[in-house]
Amino acid sequence: MALGHRLSLHPRAGGPFGQRCCGAVLIPPIERIAQTGSTNADLLARLASGEHVGEGHWLVADRQTAGRGRLGRGWNDGQGNFMGSTVVHLTIGDPSAATLALVAGVALAKTVAALAPDIGAQLKWPNDLLVDGAKCAGILMERTCNSVVIGIGVNLVAAPDLADRATATLAGKGVSLDRDHFAGALGIAMIDALWTWRQEGVASIVRAWLPLAHPLGTPLHVSEQRIDGTFDGLAEDGALRLRVTGGETMLVHAGDVELRRPVEEER
Repeated sequence: MALGHRLSLHPRAGGPFGQRCCGAVLIPPIERIAQTGSTNADLLARLASGEHVGEGHWLVADRQTAGRGRLGRGWNDGQGNFMGSTVVHLTIGDPSAATLALVAGVALAKTVAALAPDIGAQLKWPNDLLVDGAKCAGILMERTCNSVVIGIGVNLVAAPDLADRATATLAGKGVSLDRDHFAGALGIAMIDALWTWRQEGVASIVRAWLPLAHPLGTPLHVSEQRIDGTFDGLAEDGALRLRVTGGETMLVHAGDVELRRPVEEER
């Protein structure tokens, strides 16, 4: 296997799938297909059939016809975009599987920052990457038994038209990235983030996630609970800290969170 450039969270980063070796990283296996319904659904089906899918293996599609986001949102097609999924096999002693959304977010944001350092992309809890406040990438996690399939979609060249939120592309910011090069870099970053998650715990991932997110004090809206507040960081277990009216801070462990628009934009 070819050696790849390291995108590291940790100065001791190195070999494949969490193993460290001589400061180099083996490029993870990437399986490319021309078209499918959903890379997440494909990997879930393989696991359900008893097929072994190694941790670190990526399935990347040129086109998707039934891609999904959170809460059933569509996230399809987009020739030239990155649409891929990978598997994490949970083991005894691993942190909470729910915190893998933070792991994937860190890997994604680190990759974009390394390949497109000037666009100022920012993470939004729990699973989006924003450019100028518009969604540029998303993460979808689905669990089957002791495995978690993590799907990531990145608008490299095209963005779906979503009724409930603005979307953005890297190409729209003047950044041209090859899909396969992006896939390899993301795979390496995911290896590093998983190693940190397993060896150093969720608190270390939280520390890596926070500088990659929108600033403290950013106005947020939690849709399900219909609560407005401001971003107050993350708890040690990865929950969102939302500062609400009166200065109190509530913890949000799950929910659809949006950047709250200024009043003048709502008119």
